[in-house]
Amino acid sequence: MSEQTKSDLKRQHILDTGRALVIKHGFGGVGIARLLSECNIPKGSFYYYFASKDAFGQALLQDYVHDYLSRIDTLFTDAGTAYAKLDKFWSAWLAQAGSEGIATQCLVVKLGAEVADLSEDMRIILDDGVDKLVTRIANLLRDGVQDGTVRSFADPDATARMLYAKWLGAAILAKLSRTQTPLEQALAETSSHLSPHNT
Repeated sequence: MSEQTKSDLKRQHILDTGRALVIKHGFGGVGIARLLSECNIPKGSFYYYFASKDAFGQALLQDYVHDYLSRIDTLFTDAGTAYAKLDKFWSAWLAQAGSEGIATQCLVVKLGAEVADLSEDMRIILDDGVDKLVTRIANLLRDGVQDGTVRSFADPDATARMLYAKWLGAAILAKLSRTQTPLEQALAETSSHLSPHNT
């Protein structure tokens, strides 16, 4: 293994560990000392990769957005109708068979309000990631009209953003209530809203 590969792996280890901590404690709740302890690395190693905690936060969100969109692209390019792909995406927000769903692991849900006030650079990264996801959803809405599985909307982009906002809100309510009921309601409402039989 080359030194560059080892270096990349160590940096990724810091980001992966940081993501797990931030999902649990929030960005402000994770100090560098805690991160160093969890990663079992010296302070110098952290600053070799990241100039500051804010720079770490930016890298963390860039890594998260890239990973998230890659998984979404895999899901959306699978065989099946546009409606089936969208339904699979919405269903993935709920916990399935003991595993955590998107809502639990979503850094937009966890950090959206926090980083918007904390770091302009981090806010831009998250906002750009959301825009790219919404564009993918809007494209599937258009595909669904073509394959006859999704009703036609005058503005698919606005509809996609509205649906994503609905799911973000449901995810926050699910965290507050510690139940999946808001997500289950969002799934039922979204399915009804998209059905070509409910025009």
